[in-house]
Amino acid sequence: MDHQDVDAAVAEMLRVLGLHTAEDWTVPAGPLEWTCWQTAAHIGHDLLAYAGQLAAQPVGAYLPIDLNVRPTASPAEVLQAVTACGGLLSSALATANPTLRAWHWGPCDPEGFAAMGVAETLLHTYDITQGLSVDWLPPAPLSAAVLNRLFPAAPPGDPIQVLLWCTGRGELDGLPRQTSWRWEAARSD
Repeated sequence: MDHQDVDAAVAEMLRVLGLHTAEDWTVPAGPLEWTCWQTAAHIGHDLLAYAGQLAAQPVGAYLPIDLNVRPTASPAEVLQAVTACGGLLSSALATANPTLRAWHWGPCDPEGFAAMGVAETLLHTYDITQGLSVDWLPPAPLSAAVLNRLFPAAPPGDPIQVLLWCTGRGELDGLPRQTSWRWEAARSD
């Protein structure tokens, strides 16, 4: 996965959520305790954090920075902030040496940061659409790529449904619902 995948995920987020910025974003984002607004701001935070990790290449922790989205920002303005953070991550990925390693619970390569950026964007867009009662699912090709990179032990099946199941957002026939999970982004190779 690379910067083009991050660009595609952010574009998809804007395509689906941009039509709903006049709605009430103070409602919970699906099953999350966060509101739709807070969830969108969280996407921006993660994209910025991943860009910072790639730029600074820390080996033992996350940088001591956070994204602060003004509480008065409208949903459309929050999406602009997320777009900016996605652009920063995309730029960092486009210039990163593939052998670069930066900390994400261990050494993580640029592909891992791209996969996490796509996952955060798609999964939290899904959460927001659930809160806003918008019928939407993450795109299958990006879901498959995220599964391949972050969930190597995922069961076979439709990549969208498997990704939702792997992250506790859906059911899969014959398998118990996930109540806790983590992805495998760190790779030392």
